[in-house]
Amino acid sequence: MKARFIILTTLMVLCTLPTWAQQKGSNEPLEITADNSLEWHRESNVFIARGKAKAAQGDVSINAETLTADYRDKEGSGIDIWKVTADTDVVITSADSKAFGGHAVYNLDEGLATLTEGDLALVSGNQTVTAHDRFEYWTEEGKLVAIGRAKMTQLKEEGGEDTLEADLITAFLHDSAEEKREIETLEAEGRVIITSPQEIITGDYAIYRKATNAAEIKGNVVIQRGPNTLEGERAEVDLNTNISRMFGSKGEGGRIRGVFYPGSQN
Repeated sequence: MKARFIILTTLMVLCTLPTWAQQKGSNEPLEITADNSLEWHRESNVFIARGKAKAAQGDVSINAETLTADYRDKEGSGIDIWKVTADTDVVITSADSKAFGGHAVYNLDEGLATLTEGDLALVSGNQTVTAHDRFEYWTEEGKLVAIGRAKMTQLKEEGGEDTLEADLITAFLHDSAEEKREIETLEAEGRVIITSPQEIITGDYAIYRKATNAAEIKGNVVIQRGPNTLEGERAEVDLNTNISRMFGSKGEGGRIRGVFYPGSQN
């Protein structure tokens, strides 16, 4: 089963939005530039940068036609920015990845960063994640969600690609000993399709757990390799041993079915 390629190589690309959203506590200076104007609306507590605007802090930057920062005046501590909004041709860049969309909002009070509109994509190296509706990152919970027929694609050096598609893809992150956020669990829900050059796996739900380095696929599971098929209610994949197991349902008639054609692919 080729789920290993999809799951393990997707982890880096999913950290683009978290990198942006974690800049709140940074001590590095924030630099904002724009081609047309930089406006300070003191009555409404808003900064607006117009015309190919860019906000950069450390190795993270946000580019858009318009950037808006809502702030509060704090006694004795200066300005407290609580929301940043980017509109039109949004590109969020970190050290090794980029996110693209038409509209982005980071609400620091809610701890929620969203990327919507346009051709949504997270790109890192030869891996890409797309979604029809939006990307969400919940900073306190460490949860990143790709919503609306999300798709993750990994281009292979030898040609071809591996993909994972689902209505909803969620990554749960935790802080490592090196104080970096790493993916702990990856879930795919709704019309899950895992495709590699060798086989196609479909089901209703899939989950990967880093602690055990294992994946599980549930609900109407079908593994298809050429004309050969294996059907069951649940499949387990041990990515350490590359051993896969198929199980039937516990109810009556919950048998496993396999159809194999002699002379075809193994």
